[in-house]
Amino acid sequence: MSRSAGGVSAILRWSFFQLHWLIGITAGSLLMLIGLSGAMMSFEEEILDMLNPGLRSVPVQSVPMLAPPLLLPAVVPLPSGERITTAIFSAEAGRSVQLLLQTPPGASKLLPLYVHPYTGQLLGEARGQAFFEWIERLHRFFLLPREPGRVVAGILSSSLLLLIASGLYLRWPRRPLDLRTWLGFNPRLKGRPFLWSLHAVLATWALPAWLLLTATGIYWSFDSVRSSVDSWAGIERAPRVKKEMPPKADLNGAVPDISLAWQRFADKVPAWRELRVRPPETASAALEILWLLPDAAHQRERNRMLIALDGKLKKDERFAEQSTGKRVLAMIHPLHMGRDFGLAVQLFMMLSALALPVLGVTGWLLYLSRRRGAREAERQRKALLPVVGVAAEESILVAWASQTGRAESLALRTAAALQAAGRAVVMRPLASLQPAELAGFPQALFVVSTFGEGEAPDTARGFARALGLADLELERLRFAVLALGNRQYRQFCGFGHSLQAALLRFGAQAWQPLTPACETEPAAVEHWFAGLKRFGVRDDSLSASAQAAPAWEPWRLAQRTLLNPGSSGSPLFELTLLPAKGELPHWTPGALVEILPCPHLCSVEPDLPAPRRYSIASIHEDGCLQLIVRQHHHALGIGLASGFLTLNCPLDDELALRLQANPSFTLAEDDSPSIFIGNGSGIAGLRGLLRERVRRGFGRNWLVFGERHRATDSVCETEFGVWVQAGLLEVDRVFSREPGGGHVQDFLRGESARLMRWLGEGAVIHVCGSLQGMAGGVDAMLEALLGREGLDLLIAQKRYRRDVY
Repeated sequence: MSRSAGGVSAILRWSFFQLHWLIGITAGSLLMLIGLSGAMMSFEEEILDMLNPGLRSVPVQSVPMLAPPLLLPAVVPLPSGERITTAIFSAEAGRSVQLLLQTPPGASKLLPLYVHPYTGQLLGEARGQAFFEWIERLHRFFLLPREPGRVVAGILSSSLLLLIASGLYLRWPRRPLDLRTWLGFNPRLKGRPFLWSLHAVLATWALPAWLLLTATGIYWSFDSVRSSVDSWAGIERAPRVKKEMPPKADLNGAVPDISLAWQRFADKVPAWRELRVRPPETASAALEILWLLPDAAHQRERNRMLIALDGKLKKDERFAEQSTGKRVLAMIHPLHMGRDFGLAVQLFMMLSALALPVLGVTGWLLYLSRRRGAREAERQRKALLPVVGVAAEESILVAWASQTGRAESLALRTAAALQAAGRAVVMRPLASLQPAELAGFPQALFVVSTFGEGEAPDTARGFARALGLADLELERLRFAVLALGNRQYRQFCGFGHSLQAALLRFGAQAWQPLTPACETEPAAVEHWFAGLKRFGVRDDSLSASAQAAPAWEPWRLAQRTLLNPGSSGSPLFELTLLPAKGELPHWTPGALVEILPCPHLCSVEPDLPAPRRYSIASIHEDGCLQLIVRQHHHALGIGLASGFLTLNCPLDDELALRLQANPSFTLAEDDSPSIFIGNGSGIAGLRGLLRERVRRGFGRNWLVFGERHRATDSVCETEFGVWVQAGLLEVDRVFSREPGGGHVQDFLRGESARLMRWLGEGAVIHVCGSLQGMAGGVDAMLEALLGREGLDLLIAQKRYRRDVY
């Protein structure tokens, strides 16, 4: 996919998100009302029966229930003087007869009256019926007049359809055929992951009902849609006309004798389940009867018969003889209500309706959480801006070299403490500093990390080489070095020691010995900040500044999946972790985690095993934190950390973890072409970056990845295959143990023309893997291809980003 196509995809995703958000906060409240009112109406009949014992049903008697010719004259004329438009009889023993009354034009709908089926006694109105009539008007017309009300309902149905479409697009998973991804919900989630999972999964479960509800709502609301559908079904409807007052029945308001007409009907239809009798408006009109057969599937399978009062049959329309289109359309109302297809369907439709207000609430909470997260991210970004002072004779240079961001963070805190003491500070990364500039500062504080076995961080490689070639006189400079490192490496804090040795060789004087700081030894960092007292820094400033790293937090190991079964290499596992409490924290794609390889949560003490650092293989939008960890084996057995994570830590157990920024391994902010190079467990950091690129809709991604065997080590093949099919990714896998195979750096050397073409188009390179193997080989290959100056320029342009170990 071209860069422009990637930009179109990003715009499309952004547009869908904005559409989803806009509809959610505008139409969302009204859709919540539709859902609540629809859920209430789902069990209206059952609720009315419960509220009205002895009204809607009466005790069964041994005598037959009254037939229409006997019952209707017993209740007419009504005390109110209204005319009966329909009498509803049920074959169920003891079920009362329901009378629907004539409603004058412009008046509110009259409530039904109930009649004793055995005596013809008028029982009155049902308690709660007025409430449900109000709920129905709210649901269908939002308490507006019918015409504008149904248009509003139609617009909201269309809005829900757009919410469904945009939500599906935004939620579409990496493995769309995995039902657990679509329908699985983890109730142990907390905070934002819980809200997002509930929002997405509940919407997926309710999706079939919502599609049905929106389709029927649109059909009822818009005459143009209804006409088109009716035309397809072969139905011709007369246009809507203003309701007129029908003429009153003659015979002094009494119902005409319908005995002959009823007998004709009874002869032709010996059994029925429900009967709707519409008395003639005049003595010359016909009796209309609509009925359901005992085996009718739903309430709209109505048959219709018109019979003259003398018993002559005028019309006999049977539902089974209607066209397929008419029978299909007759199911619209029963499906919308869900009452006629069993308790399970009725419950499903009610719960689907209730899902609308639940999703409205969770959507608002997610929106507010996103806004809070964006504000917090902006605050943190501003807090990490360089602390700028005035460069003067008494100014102090605070310089840093960071691979993961920890050295930069400590340098910022150092500068903040100095400024609080009133000292002028100049903040500079070593990447932007020339060795000769050191002569202009009387005092300098260096906070530098070591990369691998004694190397400078990527961004400081140019400075380190220039310093090695320089010939300086720095007798005037007084300095101190805080060196960060890991005691697992033989050259612990190697770059810090080499920096101090070079400065001493040029005549600079150290005002305190080098401070080596391992991440499990907070006392070293505290000692560094205590040394700042010589510059007037107060104790109250030191307490806040001495925090070298975020606190350890409890996380839970939720899932562990073997990615390379049958591989000749060590097992490679995908680990899924969730916070044991609180919300899923935000992290930037490419970030790291540190984990204490111990089976219980504990405070960090000097005698504890050093924390292990792993690349995060997921993005925050995945709703979980994922790692890809390979079991490490050595002469004494399995590695402490990898063994703990892949073998010894039980599922659902807690472990101590903290997030670690990795600013040297982030994505470019724009849609520049991106090259991803890695091998083995290095797929972790690359996958996190790729997921974010795909989420943004950025195309032009090239992945070169090395492993052993194609059959067993093609990890993430399904996920990457989807992106390839979508035109978002180009993949080249290099298998070292296959015939004709090789290593990643050798493959790239053979593809040097292609690589140079991508770099010429502004591509950013991301490398994740072993420094002593693949990453070192790729680095040497790039230096041979570009030259040392060319590679330094690539680093200076932040187009060569590494996460290597």
